[in-house]
Formats: sequence, structure tokens, C-alpha cells
Amino acid sequence: MQYARRPSSARLAPALLAGALLAGTSASRALAADARHPVVIELFQSQGCSSCPPANANLAAVADRPEVLALSFSVTYWDQLGWKDTFARPSYTARQWDYARALRHPNVYTPQVVVNGRKDGVGVDPRAFAALVAAADRGASRPDVEIAPDAVRIGAGQGSAEVWLARYDPRVLQVPIRRGENGGKTLPHKNIVRQLVRLGAWTGRPQTLRLPAAQEPGLRTAVFLQAGKGGPILAAAKG
Repeated sequence: MQYARRPSSARLAPALLAGALLAGTSASRALAADARHPVVIELFQSQGCSSCPPANANLAAVADRPEVLALSFSVTYWDQLGWKDTFARPSYTARQWDYARALRHPNVYTPQVVVNGRKDGVGVDPRAFAALVAAADRGASRPDVEIAPDAVRIGAGQGSAEVWLARYDPRVLQVPIRRGENGGKTLPHKNIVRQLVRLGAWTGRPQTLRLPAAQEPGLRTAVFLQAGKGGPILAAAKG
């Protein structure tokens, strides 16, 4: 396997994202996504990657917006640089490789932002981050997804997809890094994914699927429909 890092060249304030995201950067339109049909923004990052903190900050800046489902996946392949990421799981690295194959990349890299499973970028520049989100906006797409305490209800729609459950920590977690590229720093992380489970398949008809119990207290629940490994995300909801 090959790995690559794409270093950041910009350190603009994440506060720029709020207005830029709503306005679609220089575009005149706002995002068509809404609270019932959030845009899914996935960040693949590592505590051992010195280029990742600006992308983490950009994700955190939009994570609480109702029309955004922000998910931060910690990958494992930079653990060899002297610091083992405290949140990383091999399954998250495998998910990033699924995107690499689908998007025709020869390798994986950090930081990487994938929006709605359709477009990707580095995500360190707030304006470029907002432009990427706007470019991959799928709007208020169907089917509708409703999350109940112990189940998810999926409405009718076109196509088929895998149904995924993600449970993530909505808090800002301050992580002291003792070794490696970020050694001596304390890095904030938000919306760290702690549980990722394939619930089943959706074939276009209304469906109800049971939700497994959360592995940790205090986690939020999200469900999204994805058209195959590394494919486009058709619909999503957060509880």
C-alpha cells in the first residue's frame, strides 16, 4: 500500500466557513441541503499528521450546523511515526481506501475531506473547503430517513444502497500528543466516529431497520445510505 500526505499551505480562520458555506463560496446560491437531508462531510485524519489540524478546525466550524452531518474518521497508517492515534480503527482506514478506489486515487492521504461520497479535497483552506461542500451538494434528495430511539425508518425512492449507522462524539475532545509530528501539542477533535455498522441493504422500498445499542454513552446517531463501497451517498439523517 502507498500513503501520501498533502501538506496545508493556508491557515485561514475557520470562522470564514460559516458565511462561505451558506453562500456556496462565490456562487450566488445557498446549499440545497437542509436539516432533514444533511450534506455528509467525512474527514479522514490522524493525530500523527502535522497537516491535519487546520482540516480538523474547518470540520469543527461547521459540525453543529443543522444541514451538515460532519464525521471525523481517524486512520491508522501514520501510527508508525511515533504516536498511535487514540481513536483510529483499521475499518476507518479501509473505508478511506474504498473512496480511493472509487475516486481513482493511487493512494490515500491525510487530511482528506469527502463530501457526499462524490468529491474530495484536502480541506485545509476554509474557502476551498466551502467550495468543495457546495460542489458536491446533493440537495434535499430522497429517500427520507427518520431516526427513532431504537430503529431507523427509510422511505421509498430510486435505486439501491447500503445502510450505515455511525455513532460519533459531538464534544470537542482535547487530546495531548506526546510524541510524533505533533508531539507537545494538545489537539482538539470534534465529531469523532466511535462506531460504524452496516445495518443492511435498501432496495427502493420503505423499510425499517433496528439500531444496535451504542457502545459508549453520550454518542450521537447518524444513518446514511451509500451506493456501494466508496459510492455516492443518497440520503442521510442525524438523531
